[in-house]
Amino acid sequence: MVSFWLMNPWTKKLRESPFFARVAPFVIFLAITAFQGQLGEASRYWLYLTKTIVGIWLIWTMRPFVPEMRWAFSWEAVVVGVAVCVMWVGIDGFYPKLGKAGAGWNPHAQFGLNSPLAWLFIVGRTLGSSIIVPPLEEVFYRSFIYRYIVKPDFLSVPMGAFHGLAFVVTAVVFGFSHYEWLAGILCGFAYQGLVLRKKRLGDAMTAHAITNFLLALWVIWKGAWTFW
Repeated sequence: MVSFWLMNPWTKKLRESPFFARVAPFVIFLAITAFQGQLGEASRYWLYLTKTIVGIWLIWTMRPFVPEMRWAFSWEAVVVGVAVCVMWVGIDGFYPKLGKAGAGWNPHAQFGLNSPLAWLFIVGRTLGSSIIVPPLEEVFYRSFIYRYIVKPDFLSVPMGAFHGLAFVVTAVVFGFSHYEWLAGILCGFAYQGLVLRKKRLGDAMTAHAITNFLLALWVIWKGAWTFW
């Protein structure tokens, strides 16, 4: 069983290609995201849950081959995580968003107020956005994209190396992958700055997790479903 796991094509590719190990898992995760809602309104919820489960597998299989993907805790990570959440909520409404605002991701409206199924999806999204999304996104944006812009041989670029163009471009690309693009750009600056300061990725993963968890609590408490 162990030898099969080590030699199957997916694991073999992860082991042989640093590029593949950091890009392919994120692309798969993103592809599932793109199908949310395309198979009916309920598919937005079921596919998110599916995406979270797939994300667990992706992280489990890529982790041995992406050494920088290790959680790290620091007071700076806490400060950045909280500050980004406050900023994200605080500037909402003060700039135009990408596309039109909808009703948001609201399981109560889809499956019944306080129904078990609604809470299953709420808990699933909270855990998925707090535990699965941060490692996948931080590895792709802050570890791969940032360093690849600096140098195609990205593994030779230290995590703490500052490069102005890479700093701006990575934050902008990250920002425009979100409906709340301005908040996303500022968020990208904050997380990348944390990587540069700590010279490791783990603090940004923790900050990202704190931001998403606090934002989830805000969404649930205030019914601010448009953030989801």
